Amino acid sequence: MLKNGDVAPNFTLLDSDGNVVSLSDFKGNKVIIYFYPKDDTSGCTKEACSFRDNYDSLRSKNVVVIGISKDSVNSHIKFKNKYGLPFILLSDPNHQVIEAYCAYGEKKMYGKTYMGTIRMTYLVSEEGLILKIYDKVKPDKHVEEILKDLD
Repeated sequence: MLKNGDVAPNFTLLDSDGNVVSLSDFKGNKVIIYFYPKDDTSGCTKEACSFRDNYDSLRSKNVVVIGISKDSVNSHIKFKNKYGLPFILLSDPNHQVIEAYCAYGEKKMYGKTYMGTIRMTYLVSEEGLILKIYDKVKPDKHVEEILKDLD
């Protein structure tokens, strides 16, 4: 289990443009890594649009935003284009990074139990250390909480 102060696990995944992106590429910047279940679903769209709407405020604080889901690169392209998302979306189809960040586990919906991506976010320092873990994420209020923590 990861905790505040731990080194954030490095990763290398493809973004929506097919570029290889690693967490280590962003040393010297704070990084928000947010894990979400599925492109273009209700809660995930609310969360993504909230990051989009607050993107300038986050960038003014030298923060990089990265969203990660199991969706394909093509799915990310459509999602980014449909909602004008200005930040990085990474594809983790085998959920290796999602699991490394403890964002994969048992979920329940409509009385059924299944394994899937758990909506959670990590705030990572300029040195690559975990500053805060947000594990009770409310998609429409989440970015406000992060902005308060950055002040």
